Amino acid sequence: MPERPELTALAFDYGLRQIGIASGQTVTGSASPLTVIPARDGQPDWQQVEKILKEWKPRILLVGLPLNMDGSESDFCARARKFARRLEGRFGIETRMVDERLSTREAKDRSGYRQSYRRDPVDNLAAQVIMETWLLEPERCVAP
Repeated sequence: MPERPELTALAFDYGLRQIGIASGQTVTGSASPLTVIPARDGQPDWQQVEKILKEWKPRILLVGLPLNMDGSESDFCARARKFARRLEGRFGIETRMVDERLSTREAKDRSGYRQSYRRDPVDNLAAQVIMETWLLEPERCVAP
């Protein structure tokens, strides 16, 4: 397998009320949760997104694709794809979709999640799982 270029990426766990964000980089193959930003009916504060992008300077953006367990597209996939296209269109950064099946469950398991989801969201941890999926299997990404 050819080596990938060294780059920083950001992953987004898209949701209607909040969006989790994680960072990752190909040099070490590591991913870290960053933050959870509020959204209103799936729309984030785009200035807040821009601020994060300017700080991290990613070369690629990744958005979780919420497929059904059988691999078919869920009803929510269209909204996640639209969000990904908006990211790419607004900021001119290559954006790819990553299969996010079970990312929230994995995030909850890792965190020992026991609280109310509203009080203790794990979206940034789910974004970290999305990032790790991409780092391990970049060929599984698709265009929005």
